[in-house]
Amino acid sequence: MLSKKAQYAIKALSYLSERYEQGPVLIGEIAEAQQIPLKFLERILLDLNKAGVLNSKKGKGGGYFLAGPPESVSLARVIRVVDGPIALIPCVSLHFYRKCEDCDEQTCRMNVVFADVRDAVLSVLENRTLKDI
Repeated sequence: MLSKKAQYAIKALSYLSERYEQGPVLIGEIAEAQQIPLKFLERILLDLNKAGVLNSKKGKGGGYFLAGPPESVSLARVIRVVDGPIALIPCVSLHFYRKCEDCDEQTCRMNVVFADVRDAVLSVLENRTLKDI
């Protein structure tokens, strides 16, 4: 299930996508327009800024804005920044691989099925961008 944090991130980024190339947007405006708690949104936007999805400008006329065009940011990238792995089990994750504690990957049949699930989900999320939202 998509976390509330990821849902808020996508909502905030879709708002910024609509204002792409119109200058920085105040965090309070985003929070109010998208009905996102301000303190929670601050943490989300900081993470997205650190990851290079967003840029920010301080001072008068400051705020947040997309670092690149909306079509250059996949939904998979956003979800990974705020939630981490997209895979349902760690042993099939492409970016956050971790061996399962109670499993022998050579004989496990779960990882084959869940790798297919991962691939199906990624085929959508990697090919959908902020522009699609």
